[in-house]
Amino acid sequence: MIGGTQMDAADSFDPLRPRLIRVAYRMLGSVADAEDVVQDAFIRWMGTDRSEIREPEAFLRRTVTRLCLDQLKSARVRRETYVGPWLPEPLVEDEEDTEDVALPLMLALERLSPLERAAFLLHDVFGLGFEEVAATVGRDAAACRQLAARARTHVRDARPRYQIEKQRGMEIASAFFAASRSGDMGALGAMLAADVSFHSDGGGKRPAAIRPAIGHGQVMQVHKALAVLFGKYGSTLLRTCIINGLPGFVTREADGVVQTTALDIEDGKVRAIYIMRNPDKLRHVH
Repeated sequence: MIGGTQMDAADSFDPLRPRLIRVAYRMLGSVADAEDVVQDAFIRWMGTDRSEIREPEAFLRRTVTRLCLDQLKSARVRRETYVGPWLPEPLVEDEEDTEDVALPLMLALERLSPLERAAFLLHDVFGLGFEEVAATVGRDAAACRQLAARARTHVRDARPRYQIEKQRGMEIASAFFAASRSGDMGALGAMLAADVSFHSDGGGKRPAAIRPAIGHGQVMQVHKALAVLFGKYGSTLLRTCIINGLPGFVTREADGVVQTTALDIEDGKVRAIYIMRNPDKLRHVH
C-alpha cells in the first residue's frame, strides 16, 4: 500500500469525514450523494502517497469538491426531468446545532453554475482564501473572485436579514403544526406572511403539489384541503427540530410517509413552507 496501511488511511481520514460530507452536501443537496462522494474520496486517499501530503484536509477538500463538480453535471440533467418542485434532502438537526447554509440559500445555489457554487461555498461559507479556492476548482484567483461575486449577486435575497431566535422558531413551528392539523384556519392564517409560498417535493413517488402555491390566498386554499385529510386520516408529530437551518417538524402521515416540514420565518411570520415527501430523500431521516 502506497504511503502506509489501510488503517493509517482511515485514521487520518475519519476525523475529517464529517467536514467533507458537510462540503459535499452543500454542493449537491443530497445526503446520499454526499456520502458516496466522500467514500470515493477515501478510496482515492488510500491509493495516494500520503507521506507527500502536507495538508490532508486541504487535499481532501479539493478532491471532494472536484468530485462534486463532476456529479453536478449529471445532477442538472436529472433535475430537468424531476416531477414537481425539487427540494434538497432535509438535514434534521438538534435545536442547539447551527446551520450556515439554510434551505432558501441552498435553493438559490441551485441557480448558479457549478463553479459559481463552489467558489461561493468555499470562500463565503467555509472561509477559504481565493488562492485555496483557485487550487480547488482549477481556476486562477481573479477568476474565482469573479465567480464568487456573481454568486453573491444571485443569492443575496435568499440570505435572511436576521436569524430567528431558535426557541421562538420552535414555538412557531409547534403552533403551525397544531393549527394546520386541527383545521384552525384563523390561527394558521394569522401566522402567514402576505407573500408566503408553499413548496412540496414528492418526486413523483408520493402525492404532492406539482407547482408551488404563492400568496396568502393560495396557501390557505392548500391548507384548507389538507386540513380535511388530516381530520379524516390523522397526522402524528414525531419531533420539532431544525431542518436545513429552519424551524420545523417531522411527522408520520396516514399513508405511512415520514415527512419533514421546514418554515422560513421573518418578522414573526411564515414566509415559506417546505415539505419533503419523496421517500428517496427521507431514508436518512428514519
